[in-house]
Amino acid sequence: MKITAQVEYGLRIMVRITRCADEKGLSIRQLSEAEGLSTNYVAKLSRLLRIKGLINSTRGHMGGYVLAKPAAAITVNEVLKALSGKLFDKTFCDSHSGIMNLCTNSVDCSIRSLWSMMQRTLDTLLDKVTMADMVKNEKEVSSVLQDIINGNAHVNGNF
Repeated sequence: MKITAQVEYGLRIMVRITRCADEKGLSIRQLSEAEGLSTNYVAKLSRLLRIKGLINSTRGHMGGYVLAKPAAAITVNEVLKALSGKLFDKTFCDSHSGIMNLCTNSVDCSIRSLWSMMQRTLDTLLDKVTMADMVKNEKEVSSVLQDIINGNAHVNGNF
Protein backbone atom coordinates (compact mmCIF):
# COMPACT_ATOMS: atom_id res chain seq x y z
CA MET A 1 0.00 0.00 0.00
CA LYS A 2 1.28 3.45 -0.91
CA ILE A 3 0.32 6.95 0.01
CA THR A 4 -0.02 8.74 -3.31
CA ALA A 5 1.53 12.08 -4.16
CA GLN A 6 -1.99 13.48 -4.57
CA VAL A 7 -2.86 12.54 -0.97
CA GLU A 8 0.43 13.88 0.43
CA TYR A 9 0.35 17.18 -1.44
CA GLY A 10 -3.38 17.67 -0.98
CA LEU A 11 -3.07 17.23 2.78
CA ARG A 12 -0.08 19.61 2.82
CA ILE A 13 -2.17 22.21 0.97
CA MET A 14 -4.95 21.76 3.54
CA VAL A 15 -2.46 22.29 6.37
CA ARG A 16 -1.18 25.49 4.69
CA ILE A 17 -4.69 26.83 4.24
CA THR A 18 -5.54 25.91 7.85
CA ARG A 19 -2.51 27.84 9.12
CA CYS A 20 -3.32 30.93 7.07
CA ALA A 21 -4.52 33.83 9.20
CA ASP A 22 -5.36 36.08 6.22
CA GLU A 23 -9.13 36.15 5.64
CA LYS A 24 -8.48 36.29 1.88
CA GLY A 25 -6.71 32.93 2.10
CA LEU A 26 -3.87 31.68 -0.03
CA SER A 27 -3.76 31.87 -3.82
CA ILE A 28 -2.81 28.98 -6.06
CA ARG A 29 0.47 30.78 -6.76
CA GLN A 30 1.21 31.19 -3.04
CA LEU A 31 0.40 27.53 -2.34
CA SER A 32 2.50 26.48 -5.32
CA GLU A 33 5.53 28.43 -4.14
CA ALA A 34 5.15 27.35 -0.50
CA GLU A 35 4.94 23.65 -1.36
CA GLY A 36 7.22 23.55 -4.41
CA LEU A 37 4.47 22.31 -6.71
CA SER A 38 3.33 23.42 -10.15
CA THR A 39 0.42 25.85 -10.25
CA ASN A 40 -1.52 23.40 -12.42
CA TYR A 41 -1.14 20.64 -9.84
CA VAL A 42 -2.17 22.95 -6.97
CA ALA A 43 -5.17 24.06 -9.05
CA LYS A 44 -6.18 20.42 -9.57
CA LEU A 45 -5.88 19.58 -5.88
CA SER A 46 -7.66 22.78 -4.82
CA ARG A 47 -10.50 21.98 -7.19
CA LEU A 48 -10.95 18.51 -5.64
CA LEU A 49 -10.97 19.97 -2.14
CA ARG A 50 -13.39 22.74 -3.14
CA ILE A 51 -15.80 20.35 -4.87
CA LYS A 52 -15.92 18.22 -1.70
CA GLY A 53 -16.77 21.30 0.37
CA LEU A 54 -13.54 21.45 2.36
CA ILE A 55 -12.28 24.81 1.07
CA ASN A 56 -13.87 27.88 -0.48
CA SER A 57 -12.38 30.34 -2.90
CA THR A 58 -12.42 34.05 -2.21
CA ARG A 59 -13.06 36.25 -5.21
CA GLY A 60 -10.98 38.95 -6.77
CA HIS A 61 -7.47 39.71 -7.87
CA MET A 62 -6.11 39.09 -4.38
CA GLY A 63 -8.43 36.16 -3.63
CA GLY A 64 -7.40 32.71 -2.53
CA TYR A 65 -8.56 29.61 -0.70
CA VAL A 66 -9.89 29.41 2.85
CA LEU A 67 -11.37 26.59 4.90
CA ALA A 68 -15.07 26.03 4.25
CA LYS A 69 -15.70 25.33 7.95
CA PRO A 70 -13.72 25.53 11.19
CA ALA A 71 -10.49 23.48 11.26
CA ALA A 72 -11.78 21.44 14.21
CA ALA A 73 -14.80 20.41 12.09
CA ILE A 74 -12.75 19.00 9.19
CA THR A 75 -11.38 15.52 9.74
CA VAL A 76 -8.30 14.16 8.05
CA ASN A 77 -10.50 11.30 6.85
CA GLU A 78 -12.69 13.76 4.92
CA VAL A 79 -9.61 15.26 3.29
CA LEU A 80 -8.09 11.91 2.32
CA LYS A 81 -11.37 10.61 0.91
CA ALA A 82 -11.77 13.83 -1.11
CA LEU A 83 -8.32 13.32 -2.60
CA SER A 84 -8.34 9.59 -3.28
CA GLY A 85 -11.44 7.86 -1.96
CA LYS A 86 -11.40 4.99 0.50
CA LEU A 87 -8.73 2.33 0.65
CA PHE A 88 -11.46 -0.32 0.47
CA ASP A 89 -15.17 -0.19 -0.26
CA LYS A 90 -17.82 -2.76 -1.08
CA THR A 91 -17.44 -2.30 -4.85
CA PHE A 92 -13.76 -3.27 -4.68
CA CYS A 93 -14.42 -7.00 -5.08
CA ASP A 94 -16.60 -6.43 -8.15
CA SER A 95 -13.72 -4.78 -9.97
CA HIS A 96 -11.14 -7.42 -8.99
CA SER A 97 -12.63 -10.64 -10.30
CA GLY A 98 -9.83 -11.37 -12.73
CA ILE A 99 -11.03 -12.73 -16.06
CA MET A 100 -14.25 -14.07 -14.52
CA ASN A 101 -17.55 -12.26 -14.03
CA LEU A 102 -17.55 -13.05 -10.33
CA CYS A 103 -14.59 -13.35 -7.98
CA THR A 104 -13.75 -16.96 -7.15
CA ASN A 105 -13.72 -15.92 -3.47
CA SER A 106 -16.95 -13.92 -3.50
CA VAL A 107 -18.73 -16.20 -1.01
CA ASP A 108 -15.99 -16.78 1.58
CA CYS A 109 -13.08 -14.34 1.39
CA SER A 110 -10.49 -13.97 4.12
CA ILE A 111 -8.83 -11.14 2.18
CA ARG A 112 -12.06 -9.10 2.09
CA SER A 113 -12.20 -9.41 5.90
CA LEU A 114 -8.66 -8.02 6.13
CA TRP A 115 -9.37 -5.06 3.82
CA SER A 116 -12.64 -4.30 5.63
CA MET A 117 -10.95 -4.31 9.03
CA MET A 118 -8.12 -2.11 7.75
CA GLN A 119 -10.65 0.41 6.41
CA ARG A 120 -12.63 0.45 9.68
CA THR A 121 -9.43 0.89 11.70
CA LEU A 122 -8.24 3.75 9.51
CA ASP A 123 -11.66 5.39 9.59
CA THR A 124 -11.79 5.14 13.38
CA LEU A 125 -8.44 6.90 13.72
CA LEU A 126 -8.75 9.43 10.91
CA ASP A 127 -12.28 10.49 11.90
CA LYS A 128 -10.82 11.67 15.22
CA VAL A 129 -7.93 13.70 13.78
CA THR A 130 -8.88 17.17 12.60
CA MET A 131 -7.18 19.87 10.62
CA ALA A 132 -6.87 21.77 13.92
CA ASP A 133 -4.66 18.91 15.09
CA MET A 134 -2.59 18.93 11.92
CA VAL A 135 -1.31 22.48 12.40
CA LYS A 136 0.52 21.41 15.56
CA ASN A 137 4.17 20.41 15.48
CA GLU A 138 5.23 16.82 14.76
CA LYS A 139 5.71 15.89 18.41
CA GLU A 140 2.28 17.25 19.38
CA VAL A 141 0.56 15.45 16.49
CA SER A 142 2.29 12.21 17.50
CA SER A 143 0.96 12.74 21.02
CA VAL A 144 -2.57 13.36 19.71
CA LEU A 145 -2.42 10.18 17.64
CA GLN A 146 -1.07 8.15 20.54
CA ASP A 147 -3.82 9.44 22.82
CA ILE A 148 -6.45 8.48 20.25
CA ILE A 149 -4.97 4.98 19.92
CA ASN A 150 -4.88 4.65 23.71
CA GLY A 151 -8.56 5.63 23.92
CA ASN A 152 -8.10 8.98 25.63
CA ALA A 153 -10.81 11.57 24.95
CA HIS A 154 -10.28 13.81 21.96
CA VAL A 155 -12.93 16.22 20.72
CA ASN A 156 -12.66 18.93 18.04
CA GLY A 157 -8.90 19.18 18.07
CA ASN A 158 -8.69 19.46 21.87
CA PHE A 159 -8.41 17.10 24.81
